[in-house]
Amino acid sequence: MNENQINKAYELAKERYAAIGVDTEKVLATLQDFHLSMHCWQADDVKGFEVQAGALSGGIQSTGDFPGAARNIDELRADILKAKSLIPGTHRLNLHEIYGDFQGKVVDRDEVTVDYFKSWIDWGKENNTKLDFNSTSFSHPKSGNLSLSNPDKGIRDFWIEHTKRCRDIADEMGKAQEDPCIMNLWVHDGCKDVSVNHMLYRHLLKESLDEIFSEKKENMKDCLEGKVFGIGLESFTVGSHDFYTAYCSKNNIIQTIDTGHYHPTEIPADKVSALLDFVPELMLHVSRPVRWDSDHVTIMDDNTQELFFEIVRAGALNRVHYGLDYFDGSINRVGAYVIGSRAAQKCMLRALLEPKETIAKYELEGCGYKVLALIEEAKALPWAAVYDEFCLRNGVPVGEAFLAEIDQYEKEVTSKR
Repeated sequence: MNENQINKAYELAKERYAAIGVDTEKVLATLQDFHLSMHCWQADDVKGFEVQAGALSGGIQSTGDFPGAARNIDELRADILKAKSLIPGTHRLNLHEIYGDFQGKVVDRDEVTVDYFKSWIDWGKENNTKLDFNSTSFSHPKSGNLSLSNPDKGIRDFWIEHTKRCRDIADEMGKAQEDPCIMNLWVHDGCKDVSVNHMLYRHLLKESLDEIFSEKKENMKDCLEGKVFGIGLESFTVGSHDFYTAYCSKNNIIQTIDTGHYHPTEIPADKVSALLDFVPELMLHVSRPVRWDSDHVTIMDDNTQELFFEIVRAGALNRVHYGLDYFDGSINRVGAYVIGSRAAQKCMLRALLEPKETIAKYELEGCGYKVLALIEEAKALPWAAVYDEFCLRNGVPVGEAFLAEIDQYEKEVTSKR
């Protein structure tokens, strides 16, 4: 479509939404302030840049061998910038500790300092990209099945030191960018088969977290992420959802909702209203589980859409941080970034365009059929024309036009790696 066609379609959509009490200009302004935290690990299948890097472990798995994965920090940065150029809006970048700029040095995880992330801080400033951070407990000789909950004090102290240093790095990132760096803590700790020392492991994890969080930081925010299970750790997870819900509630810490970390019959969206009266904020890791935590590329599926509906309906836009967390090595990785990011934006847009005040009023009045009718009618409203206008105003390709740019980038850049 040309610009004139996009504008005309938007004006019609604007009128249609106005008829049900929705101001699309206000919605577009809100969407402009919706910042995703893009995950660096989609670009290289969670390998990172440690000189001594080992195989991926810790109950996670990346599948696929599509050519062109980033092999070093320069290639990864180039791929991320290319993806960002095709996604409307201004977005953050989420780093794991293993993505430091180590310059060929062997730096163990209990030795890492902000010096290895200064080039990332500079890169973020140069590219108008604020940074978030994660400690990394997997893919290390001392990962094993237990890290922060390991009965071996030497191993446990190693990971405590690692996490403390990661908090220091996150704090320096937040200070430099004048905006808090959100640091997520997920550890894979668990057991492959039947185990009996559950109370011991959870007590040790609590003690480790208490020590890690004993020093307050002004320029970063901590969040904790639970999980049902990981590959090779199917029978027991130390940091379960119940454990972290209790810990976050008691200690006023942000809780992370990873949409792939629940049982397939659970609805992640329902966690939003269940948690927000007890924790200060939420962090999202938006993914797409296919029968398990497979980390498929985010799309506009029911679980993702309902998650964003719930956030908007709860009036929680200013209490949620939005991260992506998937890694598919079977397709073009830049394409995966663009598809997943745009899908999350579209889900947020549809949620913002819902005539929620009217629907909520009908529900309180007991008019159930009107609630259902408006929710169903909203699905067919011209929200796509509003998203096209959003892309146009942000100077990025509208609709499927981004495909040609990704194909060209693959031909000229990634296919030559």
